[in-house]
Amino acid sequence: MLQVIKISNQKDLETAWAIRKVVFVIGQNCAEEIEWEYEDESIHFLALYDGIPAGTARWRKTDKGYKLERFAVLEEFRNKGVASALLQTVIADLPEKDKLIYLHAQLTAKGLYAKHGFTEVGEHFWEADIEHVKMKLG
Repeated sequence: MLQVIKISNQKDLETAWAIRKVVFVIGQNCAEEIEWEYEDESIHFLALYDGIPAGTARWRKTDKGYKLERFAVLEEFRNKGVASALLQTVIADLPEKDKLIYLHAQLTAKGLYAKHGFTEVGEHFWEADIEHVKMKLG
């Protein structure tokens, strides 16, 4: 069973951080100082697959709208609907749906976001030594 919860305690937040460390810092060689930006102003989520922590994501309000970030799914849980469940839950949690909802998608993940109504905006760019594209909902 797949479940996504809004993180409300330190233990779950540390679990989310551990997933991000495995996926981004270790798996994609992202710099740790970049990975931990904006933690205090973000709303975090944890995906559980049969009760086992499988993925995480967050959103935060910016001067442009709502930015969805740090979608990370552990390798053994990929292609099981975890990322889609996280994305749907994060979007449903946003307080205002009439604001710009956007993200910076790694090129390998842009298809996932496109399936959920996101469209590409602008040119590709590099962030943490990984090629990305800005995408917006709608």
